[in-house]
Amino acid sequence: MGVFVGRIAASRLTAVSVNAKKDPGYYSDGNGLYLQISSSGSKSWVLRYMLNRKAREMGLGSLAKYTLAEARDKAKKYRQLLDDGIDPIEFRKEEHRKNLEATQSFKTFEECAITYHSVHAHTWKNSKHADQWINTLTTYAFPTIGKMNVSQISKSDILKILEPIWLEKAETASRVRQRIKSVLDWASARDYRKNHDPAIWDQIKQSLPKGQPAKNTKHFASCPYKDIAGLINTVRDSNAAENIKDALEFIVLTATRSGEVRGAKWSEIDLKEARWIIPGERMKAGKEHRIPLSPRAIEILEKQVREGSDFVFPNTKGTAYSDMTFTMLLRRLGYEYTVHGFRSSFRDWSAEKTNYPREVCEAALAHTLKDATEAAYFRSDLFEKRRQMMAEWADFATKLGDK
Repeated sequence: MGVFVGRIAASRLTAVSVNAKKDPGYYSDGNGLYLQISSSGSKSWVLRYMLNRKAREMGLGSLAKYTLAEARDKAKKYRQLLDDGIDPIEFRKEEHRKNLEATQSFKTFEECAITYHSVHAHTWKNSKHADQWINTLTTYAFPTIGKMNVSQISKSDILKILEPIWLEKAETASRVRQRIKSVLDWASARDYRKNHDPAIWDQIKQSLPKGQPAKNTKHFASCPYKDIAGLINTVRDSNAAENIKDALEFIVLTATRSGEVRGAKWSEIDLKEARWIIPGERMKAGKEHRIPLSPRAIEILEKQVREGSDFVFPNTKGTAYSDMTFTMLLRRLGYEYTVHGFRSSFRDWSAEKTNYPREVCEAALAHTLKDATEAAYFRSDLFEKRRQMMAEWADFATKLGDK
């Protein structure tokens, strides 16, 4: 506890007397509170008390930091602990430990979201999807909860984000909700978010406006299938680069997405087996897609130069064309259709002009069957059944006449 220097005063202190005292020593204010003046002249407050027959001394801070009135308030608070049998020194140590622990584990929502995004980077199909994921939170969530302690985020905070866009931007709102949930669940698993209640999501759902409209489905402008052959012949007669024209026709004949053809590499093509295998990482559904190649599709491939690039349809730099290359070609030729819309052209043709089963037509588009029972029966990709269908489609799409 230390050795007293000088004498201990018996009377209570005043603001004036505290400032006037200069001699080293302890000066009592009563109830265990003392003004301590060191040999160097510095002044501080201490609380002296007995607990379990042991004398203890507790520093309460310097005079420069706490006035006499404030020191009395602090001493009173700690004496109340003594009345409950709690040692003020041990109590303060425990509080300091908890505060330190809380500070070390404190994470903002933005910090958690960025870390989550980085940790799960390998799960996104491409950099575009990864950017969209974090950009959605940056736009809608960070302005409201980005700087908040992730443990302090409440249902009302989340509703402030979702309510303004729940009806107006239904699909976006649904994505924002799911991404906030992912971040908070992740933070809870790492003890950054204390007392996390998973039930909040059901409560939030009940709190959001009812009668949410159906998600807006984006329909791509598609060419009527009866006009496909005329369009392909117009493309062939245009002055566009040969491999651009070939690539666009190849997109139509294989009923694939623009990006799948633009990114096609020779290592995916088997001319002998008349087969094109697109790896899962390049497919929207993340699953490998096998495509039977029609005789006309083989002709197009055999025309391509295989030197200087791994891509089947490279641009002049040896890299993949941009999607706008084909869109601009269609616009120059007077067509308002989208490249993606040719998949709808194929699907309409297969439904209206052929007797192929629905599951065969859907497999040609690499669509996943939504009905779980139906999907269980069709584990095959129906490759051989699709071969004849794709040959018929190529014949239909490249010959003028009565369609």
